[in-house]
Amino acid sequence: MLRALTSASAALGPRAAGWVRTMASHQLLVAPPEALLKPLMVPSRLLLGPGPSNLAPRVLAAGGLQMIGHMHKEMFQIMDEIKQGIQYVFQTRNPLTLAVSGSGHCVLETAVVNLLEPGDPFLVGVNGIWGQRAAEIGERVGARVHPMTKDPGGHYTLQEVEEALAQHKPVLLFLTHGESSSGVLQPLDGYGDLCRRYNCLLLVDSVASLGGVPIHMDQQGIDVLYTGSQKVLNGPPGTSLISFSDKAKNKIYTRKTKPYSFYMDVKWLANFWGCDNKPRTYHHTTPVIGLYGLRESLALIAEKGLENSWRQHRDATTYLQGRLQGLGLQLFVKDPALRLPTVTTVAVPAGYDWRDIVNYLMDHFSIEITGGLGPSLGKVLRIGLLGCNATRENADRVTEALQQALQHCPRNKL
Repeated sequence: MLRALTSASAALGPRAAGWVRTMASHQLLVAPPEALLKPLMVPSRLLLGPGPSNLAPRVLAAGGLQMIGHMHKEMFQIMDEIKQGIQYVFQTRNPLTLAVSGSGHCVLETAVVNLLEPGDPFLVGVNGIWGQRAAEIGERVGARVHPMTKDPGGHYTLQEVEEALAQHKPVLLFLTHGESSSGVLQPLDGYGDLCRRYNCLLLVDSVASLGGVPIHMDQQGIDVLYTGSQKVLNGPPGTSLISFSDKAKNKIYTRKTKPYSFYMDVKWLANFWGCDNKPRTYHHTTPVIGLYGLRESLALIAEKGLENSWRQHRDATTYLQGRLQGLGLQLFVKDPALRLPTVTTVAVPAGYDWRDIVNYLMDHFSIEITGGLGPSLGKVLRIGLLGCNATRENADRVTEALQQALQHCPRNKL
């Protein structure tokens, strides 16, 4: 073997010869993993948690298309179509509309780090985990964070928000439209007008609500709206959608300091996504295959129509909630008007460990539901009917599985 390598090195020349000698002089310390020498195995499961949701067949097929370059003209065309799809599902005409290469957490951070500078007052509705995360990101930016904290299941009235705006004079207000950790739907009508009166930008998280609940960004006066790809859109996780009003854009473009993140700098992203009418400049390598899926997700909801999607989720979830109450389960959000039509929360039944119920559905039915998250951990079970999963058939399947779980899971363990 050594003689063969020596002969090869002589034939390849001095530079290549050094590479061959180096390769021969070190032994591999790590063997090929046995697991990677076997075929990839992925179970078939019905995902009825708060997300991700099962991929629509057309989105799944898009993931098998061949790669093209992220700077190819055909890719720019796909990106332009994605922008138009976002404007449709957000109901906005904002030119500064794009997709972020990252999950919902990433797009939340993108919004906050671009809108806030050190010392800026930031008013945050904290009625679940997403408000908690927004407040922490604001603290890391160096903003003066003022949380409006409520127990899981709570929401904010116009009067409460106005009192906080008058007291803290924030430059930015954060509200979660669909708080998936508690199943609460936060009303939005009137909050944009209120923020304008107090010269405050309105930032809304619609990750768990967009596509399943009516939302009209421009008409409701929302300055920044974002969502993820993996919920109602039935796309793969890893891309997220965001739009900025002209007022929000002005706040970003007149900053005194640069955002601490280059990767999430909206000025760069705006150019890369063709939002500033300038030649596109390379910023980062986008998840091309993920954008194929996002494009198809938006195409599907455009073909269905927003109003039909809203109706589908309302009807399927109302039916599910009736079935759950028929089992004797208590809906966590008492007011029907404040129940999120995409993610339903039920109080963990007395005497049960929520983990036993979740595991029983997974082990016996290959159905995913989840427990609470953040402040709602241990208090609720969360069942999602998202996008193509929002059907009466799935409501029946999960209800029947829950009925068996309640019969077979041990009680009084806690």
